[in-house]
Amino acid sequence: MRENLFRKRIKEGKPTLGTHIHSTWPGTVEIIGYTRTVDYIEFLGEYSAYDLDWLDNFARLTELYGLSSMLKVDQSLETFLAQRAVGSGIQSILFTDIRNQEEARRAVKAVRAEVPGGGILGCAMRRDVGYLLEIGSKAYVKAANDTVVAFMIEKKEALDNLDAILDVEGLDMVQFGPCDYSLSLGIPGQWSRPEVKEAERKVITKALQKGILPRVELFDFDEAKEYLDMGVRHFCIGYDVVIQYNWLKDHAGRLKEILSE
Repeated sequence: MRENLFRKRIKEGKPTLGTHIHSTWPGTVEIIGYTRTVDYIEFLGEYSAYDLDWLDNFARLTELYGLSSMLKVDQSLETFLAQRAVGSGIQSILFTDIRNQEEARRAVKAVRAEVPGGGILGCAMRRDVGYLLEIGSKAYVKAANDTVVAFMIEKKEALDNLDAILDVEGLDMVQFGPCDYSLSLGIPGQWSRPEVKEAERKVITKALQKGILPRVELFDFDEAKEYLDMGVRHFCIGYDVVIQYNWLKDHAGRLKEILSE
């Protein structure tokens, strides 16, 4: 079984840095790997079009460049997708739309081996076990249990139940989602409202108090300082589609202005 590099960094008390991709073009992972700047790549499965073959290939590609991997899953299919991701060799799952302790426990169980007192992940002839080499072995159980579990805290109900969610055994990391949170308050698009920022601070503070790692998504480096000052050491920075959009608006936009004169 392959070592979970994400889990290794967490156990060693090291910070983690990732980046987001929507693309299923293998070259995107390779280009990120060439930079040698991040520890893992998060594939935004909640938003992207992909097939199950891509999960295997995504894991293969990240391994080639010494990177770890994360899949963000839709809640409506979270058990199926999370288990297929683990079977592909993806090392971390970001569960979305968690609202209460029951949903939180169900998410953790989805990626834990079905041993007494464990989860609901049974034996399967998938890539993570070499298809047949270590199926159902002790190494398989350990690898499943090493899967890093992260939750999006992004609904008003989740904030109301925050303490109970953070107490769920097996949770490693949480991230506040201002977009969904503002929707749940009835103030869509108003991410910078005081009540939204206060909710984010609450999630980070409570997580640190309970020994859960807070993670923050950033659009660019200049946003990092306030979170570093709060004690955050786990970040995921940049989105492939945003980078492309901003670059074209800036560089192509300026050239277009000149050509139009």
